[in-house]
Amino acid sequence: MTETIRVLLVDDQELIRVGFRMVLEAEPGITVVGEAADGHAAIAQVAALAPDLVLMDIRMPGLDGIAATEAIVRQHPQTRVLVLTTFDLDEYAFGAIRAGASGFLLKDAQRHEMISAVRAVHRGDAALAPRITRMLLEHVTPQLGAARAEPDPAESARLAELTDRERDVFLAIGRGLTNAEIAQSLYVGESTVKTHVGRVLAKLGARDRIHAVILAHRLGLVGDSADRNPASPDGTAQA
Repeated sequence: MTETIRVLLVDDQELIRVGFRMVLEAEPGITVVGEAADGHAAIAQVAALAPDLVLMDIRMPGLDGIAATEAIVRQHPQTRVLVLTTFDLDEYAFGAIRAGASGFLLKDAQRHEMISAVRAVHRGDAALAPRITRMLLEHVTPQLGAARAEPDPAESARLAELTDRERDVFLAIGRGLTNAEIAQSLYVGESTVKTHVGRVLAKLGARDRIHAVILAHRLGLVGDSADRNPASPDGTAQA
């Protein structure tokens, strides 16, 4: 039997919560266990209901979604947060990612995009639609911090634990490729890619795919600088 995804809706606008509830509960395997209109209520509801996923608005009165996300991820690491954003509010969304959110969802998303995002974040897979992935990759260096001149020894040690194939998968994740795209590029089956992704996340200590993307950029393994001067598994530059 398929596991039911238990969702908490957090938005200060009741009509938006009603609309999201109607869309989500029309889908098999998804149930809305509660709602909250601000960050304080969201934190309390997560403690009381232990949802699998929180659909989190960012701009709310009282405690905003960024602070609420940080508290929820810290206190309830098993609960994933999917933040609601718009293109003209990128800085808020990236703040939520820094706080520990696992993905973006546009407020004007189509029904199938919302369902796909919820299911993806729940399983720790591709949490972002391609257009949002591109936006993340375009902003990740200035918004989340450029690659360190001196790599973190712990991160370098974890990176060195990856096999050659797992490293290939990690770099592909960092470039924003989906599992299907990775499978095509590496000439392997998609189920094999899923296995590799799981091992990569576990070895790197990454909570989910989006944080693997951030790690790849922070280590300087993807992007223009990496293309010009790629790093070897031990963090040294290759000639």
